[in-house]
Amino acid sequence: MRKAAVSALVLFASRSVAFSPSIYSSCGSVGRSFHKSTTFLAMSRKAGVSSPEELKDFVSKAGSKLLVVDVRNPDATVEPGDQKSLAVAPLPSDAQRPQAVHLIYDRETKSMPLPDVDKDTPIITHCGGGGRGQLAKEFLMENGFTNVLNGGGPKETDCWNEFGSK
Repeated sequence: MRKAAVSALVLFASRSVAFSPSIYSSCGSVGRSFHKSTTFLAMSRKAGVSSPEELKDFVSKAGSKLLVVDVRNPDATVEPGDQKSLAVAPLPSDAQRPQAVHLIYDRETKSMPLPDVDKDTPIITHCGGGGRGQLAKEFLMENGFTNVLNGGGPKETDCWNEFGSK
């Protein structure tokens, strides 16, 4: 029983602690400094969202062939949560984000329009934080696209910094 309780506590702590105390300050004496837990940072990202390092490499290799697919819905009655991310990062236009297109992922039909590009085009999907971006990635792959990553969205600032201006 005791071993199981300790295992459960260790599992809980490794998955839920955003900051863990350090008993040493920068000068070596006992203090109350805190450091970010990398476990928390990796876990705070939604499932399927690529890491900033993966995105940076992908963008670099794709160059001018990169296509960013923004799947957010500007209709607040359909996707009220998108309003916050739209205030931070507007939808693509000719003047902003020239390598991006706007193709809404519809949760009800579980579909979206397909981009008019070759199936091996490097594509990054995104929404506000990664949930629909992942659904869009899976939909595109089910429809024959072979080179797709989920970039999360403006909420994932470290990821967004790698492709948000494209």
